[in-house]
Formats: sequence, structure tokens, C-alpha cells
Amino acid sequence: MTYQSVNPYDGQLLKTFDELTDNQLETALVTADTCFKSWRHSTFSERAAVAVKAAAIMRSHVDDYARLVTLEMGKRIEEARSEVALSADIIDYYAKNSERFLASQDLKPTSGEAEVESVPFGVLFGVQPWNFPYYQLARFAAPNLMAGNVVMVKHAGSVPQCALAFERLWLEAGAPTGAYTNLFISYDHVNRVIDDPRIKGVALTGSGDAGQSVAGRAGQNLKKSTMELGGSDAFIVLEDADLEKTVKWAVWGKMNNTGQSCVAAKRFIVVEKLADRFLEKFKTALTALKPGDPMDKATTLAPLSSEAALVKLLDQVTRAVASGASVVMGGGRVDRPGAFMQPTILADIQPGNPAFREEFFGPVALFFRVKNEDEAVALANDSDFGLGGSVFTQDVARGKRVASRVDTGMMFVNQPTWTLPELPFGGIKNSGYGRELSSMGIHEFVNKKLVRVASIDALM
Repeated sequence: MTYQSVNPYDGQLLKTFDELTDNQLETALVTADTCFKSWRHSTFSERAAVAVKAAAIMRSHVDDYARLVTLEMGKRIEEARSEVALSADIIDYYAKNSERFLASQDLKPTSGEAEVESVPFGVLFGVQPWNFPYYQLARFAAPNLMAGNVVMVKHAGSVPQCALAFERLWLEAGAPTGAYTNLFISYDHVNRVIDDPRIKGVALTGSGDAGQSVAGRAGQNLKKSTMELGGSDAFIVLEDADLEKTVKWAVWGKMNNTGQSCVAAKRFIVVEKLADRFLEKFKTALTALKPGDPMDKATTLAPLSSEAALVKLLDQVTRAVASGASVVMGGGRVDRPGAFMQPTILADIQPGNPAFREEFFGPVALFFRVKNEDEAVALANDSDFGLGGSVFTQDVARGKRVASRVDTGMMFVNQPTWTLPELPFGGIKNSGYGRELSSMGIHEFVNKKLVRVASIDALM
């Protein structure tokens, strides 16, 4: 595959990087495996010192890190800065809490003693996407490095400079060579890495197709895996919602990262009483967004990550309309250079329409009107995905009841799905399995080992 930086704002090719050779990959695997043999015996305080320094470096060079994100995948510069800050927060969070999270658990057997230790797996392999070039890496690397594992990462081909910057970060922070390894490798090499007996666990964030391939390969090798895949989050608006504030969140939930997020609000399910007013205000707010240079803080509409991403999204819209959907607004590319798409709202989407089942990874909102709360929940659950979702109502108790009825990994009341270091992140159904972040994230790739002490004279 190709590892190259192409600025989606103007199509300029910035840099190209070579894939690793077979010998270079073998050297990297040997180095990581050797590193684990010593890193696993480092103390929590030693690991935390490295992590704290890594977080501090990110914060002190926030503009340098953010600029690479904007250049390589087109994220608005203010959003890129926020991603850098969030990544640093995640690293700090695990530096502070990992020892407590992984403390041995004392059991209370009827006789003797027993405890459960948390022991690192070894060398882990992660396959990561382009849409959050540092955040995705931080939430995989930080907990696992703090647990005593070492990590190897195949990042997306479109963000190679971000990939190298994050690898250099850990070396600059004092991590030993091999603790964090970036891999510019082919798809064939991905299979080779998963097959390698030195790799003990596999994590992927990406599409369903990529998840099936990587999870299947890991399963063939009897290796633990976690999968964070796509989503089609419902944004449920009940009749008692605060309309003005809800519309503001709708714009943020749809347009953050130009809609290129697995937990972006994608299906807007609005109870009939508010449907027309919500749609009009939502349309007005989206119309006000202006395309421009994502390096300019005044820009409110950034390009998509690539021309290929734009072409795919336009094709999805075309197929949706051909199957009966109506275009409330937008539907095409912006008439200017760069991979810009008009903010788009599609309505009248019936279950037989491919749009009803697909994930739209960009500034395309699917609008549904329903009679009541029960219809809203039923429609929210009629999805192959189950990552996040949200419900808006001024009755918080009601919001929590609705949240409990929606089949998904995460539900938010009065805010769109989002992420914090202390909140578990992950889904069900075709959105994958396993959890990242919070105390749950650090337990995915540790061996929960029972240590039992009993009297040698006791009968079995």
C-alpha cells in the first residue's frame, strides 16, 4: 500500500514513504520482543515517568502536532489542537491510574489464600485509522504501555507524518526502543505480523470489512482481539427537548471532524411535534457553514480527508436518492478546489433504501420523523451498528429510561456521543467488541492470573 501525505485542501502531494522490507520488519519484531522482556519488569512509577513526559511534550508542542493533522487529513486547526490536548489527557490519565487499576485482587476462598494478578500479554499489534491520527494511537498505546506491554502500530496510509511524530514522541519521552514501534507495512505484512508468534494480541479501529479480515486472522491464530468498527449513531429528539440547544448540539454532533467519526450523529430521529421546526433550524445552521482553509480558524467547513472519501460519499448519496430518498439540502461537492462536500440532509429514507443500513462517513445527515418515543427507540434499534447514540429531553429521568432501551455500547443524554479518558468506549453488533479507555481499557490485554495458596495437607 502507499504511505503518503496529500493535503486534501489543495490536493498537493507533500511526502511519500517507503514500506518496510521483510528484513526491516523482522528487525522491528525482534526489537519489540526484546524490549518487552525488560519493559514488563519496569515499575509503574518508571512507566509513568515516561508517560507523563510524553503528555507534557504534546502539550508544549501542540501547534506542531496539530499542524500535521490538518495538513494530512484536513481537520480544522482548532479541532486538531483539541485532539492533541485530548491525547495528552489520555496518556496522563493512565500514568496516574494504571497501578490502581491493575492492583492484585484478593479473593476470599473458603480455605487458604487466593488473589488475581494482572500480567501483561507481551507484544501487541494495532491497526489504526486516519480520522483521529493521535487520539486513536493514544487510547491504544497509553494503557497498554502502562500495563507493561509493548505496542506495534500500522497507521493509516494517509497520515504517515502523524504516525512518525507519535513514535518519536515516546522515544523523546524516554521509552526504550521497541516499546512503541510504527510500521509502514503492506496488507500482506499485516497478516504476517498477526501470524507471528511474538504478537500476543491484536486491536483494530476501522471499517467492518477491515474488522472481519483482522479479527478473522487473529482468531485463526487464537489471539485475543478488540474491534472498534463503524457506527450509525441515533440522535433522538423527544417532544420536550430544548430546541435551540438541541440544534446546536446537532450541528456539533454531525459536523465535528466534518462528520468523519464513528460516533458522529448520523441518524436524526425527531418526534413529530418538533420535526418541522428542528429540520428548519438544523438546515439554517448547516447552510451557514463556510468552506475554507482548515488552517484558518475562521473556517467552519473543512474538506473531507481525501478525494476518494468524497467520491465514495457522493456515490452513497446518489444511490440513496435513486432508491427514493429526498435531498433536503446539499447533496453535491462544493464548487471549489479541494475535497469539499456540501453539508447534506437526506429524508424519506425507507428500510429498503441502502442508506437505511449504511454508515455515512462525512457531512451527510439522515433525517427521520416518528410519532412518539416508542417509534424513536424502535427506529434507533433497527440498525446493524451499535456504537453510540444520544437522546435529548428536558426530563433527565425520561432520557435515562430511553437510553436504557437503545441497543448500543454508549448512550448520552442531552449531548451527542463523545469521549473522555475516564469513559469506556466501544460498541456491540457490527460496531465491534471490547472496550477502550477508562479502567476497562487497560484490562483488555492483561492476563488475569489466579495465584492460589492452600495447605499441602488439605484434601481436594
